[in-house]
Amino acid sequence: MTQHIPYSLLDLSPVPEGSTAQDAIRNTIDLAQHAEEWGYRRFWLAEHHNMPGIASAATAVLIGLVAQATSRIRVGAGGIMLPNHAPLTVAEAFGTLATAFPGRIDLGLGRAPGGDGAVIRALRRDPMADSFPQDVVELLDYFGEERPDAAVRAIPGEGTHVPVWILGSSTFGAQLAAHLGLPYAFASHFAPDDMERALAIYRERFRPSPWGQKPYVVMAANVFAADDAAEAAYLRTTMQLAFARLRTGQPGKLPRPVRDIDAEIGASVRQGVDRALRISAVGDRDQVRDQMAALIAAHRPDEVILTGQIHDHAARLRSFQIAAEVMQDLPLANAA
Repeated sequence: MTQHIPYSLLDLSPVPEGSTAQDAIRNTIDLAQHAEEWGYRRFWLAEHHNMPGIASAATAVLIGLVAQATSRIRVGAGGIMLPNHAPLTVAEAFGTLATAFPGRIDLGLGRAPGGDGAVIRALRRDPMADSFPQDVVELLDYFGEERPDAAVRAIPGEGTHVPVWILGSSTFGAQLAAHLGLPYAFASHFAPDDMERALAIYRERFRPSPWGQKPYVVMAANVFAADDAAEAAYLRTTMQLAFARLRTGQPGKLPRPVRDIDAEIGASVRQGVDRALRISAVGDRDQVRDQMAALIAAHRPDEVILTGQIHDHAARLRSFQIAAEVMQDLPLANAA
């Protein structure tokens, strides 16, 4: 019997041009409710700060709103930028979520700041400190069995065994996830250059642990699907334009799509952007199916998490609906 690959959704709660953060949060909740109907396994939100086009900065709060508005889909962080927080506060926040929504909360952890130097200062971070591995271990301990004699306990938190994931776009996260025996999600949707090497390291060095007996890889991919291939390519220009602006220090709200992307950012800039965003499926149903099947065959993930910055909410819903229909028919590749 064919085993089909699980598929999930990563949302940044985008704030499109012409709309507000309130609109973005409402649209995120609506998308999550549809994703649950369409068979997505997880709905993850990501921590970013000081970004006019992203409304998921208070990630745990938004996770709670999404979990409250849904009933079955797993909801989590993809991820929480752990250097921005004390492990205890993260354990308490996600322990509270897991207590309120048992069996539905995930916690993905990243090492990046989720913002620029001004954000690092505003968060009272020490830019020279790097205790990420130690902080991950501390956090895992807080989620473990009850320890009545411990000097510090996460309440709520202890005994919840919230699943913890390591997120990354380099080999550092792969090595840490393998060493700790944790599942690993690679940020291939915007930084794919090290993916093959990172996944090889993770699979080769994985050590079974109380949190996992074998490697588990999630591959992130952008999807821009529409009933017409030309329309899908048009929708994609929003993310191309947003990525180009971010790279040149001009972040803003999520831009409207354009008919001629080269006229907006130049062909050479577009080529660099497209290289960074190359783990993508763009087109009509058949094209998206073929492109996703090729990505799965090439990289052999255990799960795919889809994302895609689309200006119009209705078009975004349709894109993820088509993607879900496609993913339901794709087999799990042999990762042995």
